[in-house]
Amino acid sequence: RIYADGIPATMPDGQGQVSHIDLGSAARIEVLRGPFSALYGNSSGGVISVFTEDGAPGMRLEPGIALGSYGTQRIGAKLSGERSGLNYVVDASTFRTDGYRDHSAAKRENLNAKLRWAPAADSRLTLVVNSVDMPDIQDPLGLTRAAYEANPKQARQAAYDFDVRKSVSQQQVGLNYELKVGAGDTANLMFYRGHRDTIQFQAITVGAQVPAGQAGGVIDLVRDYWGVDLRWTHRGELAGGPVTTSAGINYDMLNETRRGFQNFIGAQLGVLGRIKRDEANEIFNFDQYLQTQWEPTPRWRLVAGLRNSMVKIASKDHFVITGNGDDSGRTDFAAVTGSLGATFRVSDAVNLYAAWGRGFETPTLNELSYRAGGAGLNFGLRPSTSDNLELGVKAALGSDALLNAAIFQVKTRDELVTLSNSGGRAVFQNVAGTKREGAELSADVGLPGNFRVYGALTALRAVYDQAFLTCTGTPCLIPTTVVNAGNRIPGVPATTAFAELSWRHPASGFLAALEARAVSKVYVDDRNSDAAEAYAIANLRLGFEQARSGWKFKEFLRIDNLGDRKYAGSVIVNEGNSNFFEPAPGRNYLLGMTASYGF
Repeated sequence: RIYADGIPATMPDGQGQVSHIDLGSAARIEVLRGPFSALYGNSSGGVISVFTEDGAPGMRLEPGIALGSYGTQRIGAKLSGERSGLNYVVDASTFRTDGYRDHSAAKRENLNAKLRWAPAADSRLTLVVNSVDMPDIQDPLGLTRAAYEANPKQARQAAYDFDVRKSVSQQQVGLNYELKVGAGDTANLMFYRGHRDTIQFQAITVGAQVPAGQAGGVIDLVRDYWGVDLRWTHRGELAGGPVTTSAGINYDMLNETRRGFQNFIGAQLGVLGRIKRDEANEIFNFDQYLQTQWEPTPRWRLVAGLRNSMVKIASKDHFVITGNGDDSGRTDFAAVTGSLGATFRVSDAVNLYAAWGRGFETPTLNELSYRAGGAGLNFGLRPSTSDNLELGVKAALGSDALLNAAIFQVKTRDELVTLSNSGGRAVFQNVAGTKREGAELSADVGLPGNFRVYGALTALRAVYDQAFLTCTGTPCLIPTTVVNAGNRIPGVPATTAFAELSWRHPASGFLAALEARAVSKVYVDDRNSDAAEAYAIANLRLGFEQARSGWKFKEFLRIDNLGDRKYAGSVIVNEGNSNFFEPAPGRNYLLGMTASYGF
């Protein structure tokens, strides 16, 4: 689940959106790993929450510009402040790039605003407004191994033939009202509403679009969504120890119009052609939850939560012709999930913890949107459920050193995996079981001479527990290829490592940091037939800060991939024509500055 200032960026079907979140005004990002809180539903992966900064007293205007490799530029301005009880931050930006690869240009316009005021001494109201517009984002498509090794900057010919691209626009508004009731009770009411338009031109061949039951090569989506969450929190005492209990209800609704069109007219490709799909989809969830945190002694903190989730999906097919029957239908998903956690304070500086949680993840509308035989929602998909266990330690070593270490295990039933994938269209299936187990270690240490070192290491074994059948090409109506138990889950590296050495000059405001990142090989398909090779890269960043008569100036220079290493930044899992590889940029830079003035 993804949140921006307490407002969901994840839709009711579980599909997260981050394009409308502007990091230019973000103060911090919090991550809750795993389903260890009953306050959030329909997700087995945890919570990412982005918080916009607060305005400082008075008023501050901050324009900024950044320029970089591949024609990259970002221009933005931020207005923030606090006056007469109103705290506000308004941030607008425009981003352009030609892209590292051919046919990979993109642009994005963002607006993010947060307004907060107190209608009374015991209440607070926050308004959050987000908008994003991304027209005609080009897609160079994945490459085969031979093409990737020959020229990683190239786009596939199909990207040019069909002018493969995607346009997205979204507007969202959210309200969060907090009311203190007495000494220990707080009521929270959150409401949000949004609209999202998407049109995507895919690289589906003309011949594949001719049959009546096929959905064409253009996806046209219109989504309207809204939701409400009402929560009551009580802080009191139980058996001499503080206890906090939260109870609430949550309702979300999504209405989607999904249309498909051919991506050709006669011999002309990459244009909007005849309609091939037209359906109205609806999904809503209704959840109730309860969570309690209790500290029976100064050394112990216990947490327990329970959530009842119900998700309903319905589809009405408006495109019924000869050879393409009525694909209307509906399905329901429901689950009761729980979480338990305990923290033991060994000392003021060392905490040991253990957490268990049950995850519940329904298939998104994108995962449901195609069947192996063509268009129409894949109502045969089931939600996946998982048992998550984590044990760890968090320690403060000395006055300026932090250490985190954890081991974890996730066992999932009915995991949703890719059955076939070609031209940007994926069909999904459930597999019986998967297992993820591993360890994480991170350290943040201050060193003499204003140096600081940070490092993080993850070791992860992610495998299929049981054998199953999959597709290796397209079209594929019946999977016949065996995936063996013990195969690695594709797209997931076994090890990742990050390290940073930084130095700050306290008098001049100069900062320098050298980063290193290493990732092990990543398998491209369920059969583990090929893999993107392991890589290690280094990055450099420099920053300067000055203050002059009410003005504050910041300049930065960032150089990524110092060694100009050639590597695949991501893979397209189970791509039916072996176009697995998406190359990452070579050596590139970003140079920028901001100037702010306080009134």
